[in-house]
Amino acid sequence: MKWKELEEEPCSMARTIGVIGDRWTLLILRECFLRTRRFEGFQSALGITRHLLAERLKKLVRQGILRRIPYQESPKRHEYILTQKGLDLYPIMMAIVHWGDTHMVDERGRPLLHQHRKCGKDFDPVMVCSECGEPLSAKEVHTHPGPGARSTPPNPASAASKAKARSRAA
Repeated sequence: MKWKELEEEPCSMARTIGVIGDRWTLLILRECFLRTRRFEGFQSALGITRHLLAERLKKLVRQGILRRIPYQESPKRHEYILTQKGLDLYPIMMAIVHWGDTHMVDERGRPLLHQHRKCGKDFDPVMVCSECGEPLSAKEVHTHPGPGARSTPPNPASAASKAKARSRAA
């Protein structure tokens, strides 16, 4: 599967990776959630080349994740603001941060703490079932085909190897 073909796959994970799956895009999104809005701010925070940054920002705008708003006329300059589609990436970003805080910190500890404005407490993001509110783990989730699944049955050999891999993971 080619990188540019991911967005066309009948798989939500592949489609999402096709949009946000490279390191620079994820770091740009991190900066957006930290309230960076201007090209120079992204470049300064990330040390990314102008060409690469412009390319990633254009893609995020094209995908409807960011909105480009002019803030200066001469020379013309823009701010990049998260749209609702972009804000909906927050749980994904927090899951990545939590994994990093759990598995990648050094002896100094977490580089950033996240505080819930409503209660004033620092928190760890948790994933819960939308129906019953119970915390979720990989072992407690079963998947089955949804309405957007492929209409042709998968290769039986491939399905058997996937089932074997799932049983080893459990």
